Amino acid sequence: MRELRYLFALLVGSKRKYVDPSRAVEILKDAFKSNDSQQQDVSEFTHKLLDWLEDAFQIKAEEERDGEKSKNPMVELFYGRFLAVGVLEGKKFENTEMFGQYPLQVNGFKDLHECLEAAMIEGEIESLHSENSAKSGQEHWFTELPPVLTFELSRFEFNQALGRPEKIHNKLEFPPILYLDRYMHKNREITRIKRDEIKRLKEYLTVLQQRLERYLSYGSGPKRFPLVDVLQYALEFASSKPVCTSPVDDLGASAPASSTLPAQTPPSTIEQQGPSSSDVPSTSPVQRSVIHKPFTQSRIPPDLPMHPAPRHITEEELSVLEGCLHRWRTEVENDTRDLQESISRIHRTIELMYSDKTMVQVPYRLHAVLVHEGQANAGHYWAYIYDHHQNRWMKYNDISVTKSTWEELERDSFGGYRNASAYCLMYINDKEQYLIQEEFNKETGQILVGMDTLPSDLRDYVKEDNKRFEKELEEWDAELAQKAQQEKLLSQMPRAPAPSPAPVQAGEPEYLEQPSRTDISKHLKEDSVQAINKALAEQEDRGPEAIMDTTADNDPAQPAPNQRVVEVAIPDVGTFVIESEEGGYDDEVMLTPNMQGIIMAIGKARNVYDRCGPEAGFFKAIKLEYTRLLKLAQEDPPPECDYRLRHAIVYFIQNQAPKKIIERTLLEQFGDHNLSFDERCRNIMKVAQAKLEMIKPDEVNMEEYERWHQDYRNFRETTMFLMVGLEFFQKKSYMEALLYLIYAYQNNKELLSKGPYRGHDEELISHYRRECLLKLNEHAAALFESGDDQEVNNGLIIMNELIVPCLPLLLVDEMEEKDIVAVEDMRNRWCSYLGQEMEPNLQEKLTDFLPKLLDCSTEIKGFNDPPKLPSYSTHELCERYARIMLSLSRTPADGR
Repeated sequence: MRELRYLFALLVGSKRKYVDPSRAVEILKDAFKSNDSQQQDVSEFTHKLLDWLEDAFQIKAEEERDGEKSKNPMVELFYGRFLAVGVLEGKKFENTEMFGQYPLQVNGFKDLHECLEAAMIEGEIESLHSENSAKSGQEHWFTELPPVLTFELSRFEFNQALGRPEKIHNKLEFPPILYLDRYMHKNREITRIKRDEIKRLKEYLTVLQQRLERYLSYGSGPKRFPLVDVLQYALEFASSKPVCTSPVDDLGASAPASSTLPAQTPPSTIEQQGPSSSDVPSTSPVQRSVIHKPFTQSRIPPDLPMHPAPRHITEEELSVLEGCLHRWRTEVENDTRDLQESISRIHRTIELMYSDKTMVQVPYRLHAVLVHEGQANAGHYWAYIYDHHQNRWMKYNDISVTKSTWEELERDSFGGYRNASAYCLMYINDKEQYLIQEEFNKETGQILVGMDTLPSDLRDYVKEDNKRFEKELEEWDAELAQKAQQEKLLSQMPRAPAPSPAPVQAGEPEYLEQPSRTDISKHLKEDSVQAINKALAEQEDRGPEAIMDTTADNDPAQPAPNQRVVEVAIPDVGTFVIESEEGGYDDEVMLTPNMQGIIMAIGKARNVYDRCGPEAGFFKAIKLEYTRLLKLAQEDPPPECDYRLRHAIVYFIQNQAPKKIIERTLLEQFGDHNLSFDERCRNIMKVAQAKLEMIKPDEVNMEEYERWHQDYRNFRETTMFLMVGLEFFQKKSYMEALLYLIYAYQNNKELLSKGPYRGHDEELISHYRRECLLKLNEHAAALFESGDDQEVNNGLIIMNELIVPCLPLLLVDEMEEKDIVAVEDMRNRWCSYLGQEMEPNLQEKLTDFLPKLLDCSTEIKGFNDPPKLPSYSTHELCERYARIMLSLSRTPADGR
């Protein structure tokens, strides 16, 4: 009792994320342990818990009473009384009984009222009020309802044939407001009258439904059709254009001459038919040379009627028959409509039977729903509880407490949709406001909230626990700080000098695939990056035409003696004649999209360079390249042509990176040492390097610069995870694909949290991640069904190591309906085995495995380290990514 008080007090006032109930649960387990050590059913546990609490409160009440009758709060809150009135072997009886949880059968009923009606009447009760009765039966009438009314829904039954319990998954609806007037003893006379009326209406309803069924399923054979349709078909047959040959003779006439003679048209047919011979299809073997082959030729021959038709009918016969069929069809339609309307009226009358004012005086509001998911011997429990102050439903699932809706409660609790359904309903008296109203301080009149609602001893207990929690946090923070200090000291320890004193070039970000010049940070001068903008503005004021018209010596520069002249074909740019020192030209770097664009821009700025020198040529080239990249960033290309993969600056522009980050990145690309292959590129490269050295340390935040480039590296890494995962998926290597797609989704989600253009299409990755899990689940289930020990173990390994750890990833976002449905499909597949016969060892393995699969916790477990990604050049990455995205667009996946 004490531990339960502490537990509920912590739930009210603890600062912890969740409260550990282990101490109270262990005491309860010891107290309720049965002799045969079997697991307690949840309803049995609830019964014992209420009994135990009742006894505990009774002992306390008797100790504190002072000559007055003791009051037990458990009895006053949860227990009511009913009167049992009946006949047993012809003798009448009346008994008053107390009840706590009221049991209701689910099987065979569609809603809660039907369950209650069946529970309140047992056996034959027609002659309860007659003097001479030999029948046995009884009625239950509530005489006193508890403030908290609990219904125990019996969703488990024992299968005698299989020798084990089974869960009933039938749908059972229950209302948010339940009126119990019809079950009260004070209303028994009017209720009996209404029950008799309902019984009479239902008998009449049965007759009407049987009559309607004869109209809707007409015929004497195994196949039956609506009578209206039968009459319509007969009318269509009679009204079809008559033919003058039998269908057999008609086909025989089209056979080759060597088979049989053509059928002759009887003269009487022509006389009765009336039309000229030109209106009748010819049966001449010459004219009807086409042979209909039903298995090799789908086209119907032009001379074969679309529908069967009468061969002998006169206009007078047809007129009489059409008139009769039209009249009969109208009569049948009217009869059918009248029956349907009568049935609807009776249904409505039955529904409104208890809606008059006298029968809506005892309202009970649904307060809590306890849900079980799984089968009879395995599953998971959670609860929905209504927050009366916030007017919304809350879902309590282990340590997770989330907002919910009535629609979600219906889906999880009614049953029939999946393996989840309510097993216990708690209603509270809607007129007893003290059950939900807020507490007030008697002296100040202020509302009491949180710990202020607790007695003094429990308030002190919760405060002590909160102090312990704060101390734990301090110790944790101190431990983290100590760890960080140790790492900092280790990083600051002097290291041995490198063997070679030669300066080492600091590498550019990997995605540029270009080594940069010597460490820039050592050469930053006093000029600011604004000098770049100023110089660019000066050149723009003159205008490109003016610069190009300026006279200059256009004689091409001669190559240095130690250089060789070669032609290089660069994709999307053209063929360039370049000068290259031995070992000074990097083919792979020169083929990157960045370098292609820079070389193309320098080529277009050649006239400005030749007329005005390297400075003007640099500004012209950088302006052209930036304009080109800005245009690419504004386009909306198909998925296979993602310009962000080709150019980091496109990624930065689309995600609104600071201007100085973009400028510095572009300057470093123009300052790449691979541009030293000819004099013009080499001079422009030197201008760019000089501009970089002019940037002051305080003008470009290098930490922010590194963060943007790290984000871009993460984007490329996510692309690789996605690309490799999709490639494995198309090869049907689902185990390999899953891990790549999981990391692609997680990394992509983190990127998209910073902006919509930071990552890839989340729905695409989610779809293929989901498909991987479904296909692996099917494979694992097939291995389990094989029955072979090795294959069964392999199937369970797939489930335990791949499927189960991934389920929280699909359940964590409740807005992803497709993911939730996929999880339910996977669980249902395995739960379906519980109703099948299997070897004891398989049953044992299934019983051990199912609780892991049915665990609804959204706590994400640890995964293996991310798979190692191969090294791709930008050109190769873009090519492979385009190929995989094109293949997806050619073969759309289900659900995309």
